[in-house]
Amino acid sequence: MKTIQRATFGAVVAVALLTVGACADVSRQDKNTAIGAGAGAVGGAVLTGGSAVGTAAGAVVGGVIGHEVKKD
Repeated sequence: MKTIQRATFGAVVAVALLTVGACADVSRQDKNTAIGAGAGAVGGAVLTGGSAVGTAAGAVVGGVIGHEVKKD
């Protein structure tokens, strides 16, 4: 079970990095939102043991925090 969680975590991180890297022409605030959502999703998944609800809630909270960190 832990192997599956580690593989899922690695895949989520890789997708998040590729997504953020592909967004070269978006604003800084949009990048912060995407990074916050990705980090929140990973954090929510880790804290809730991979629960879909925890992952989604973490993504929402992380996205909001990332959006508000530094406004243009």
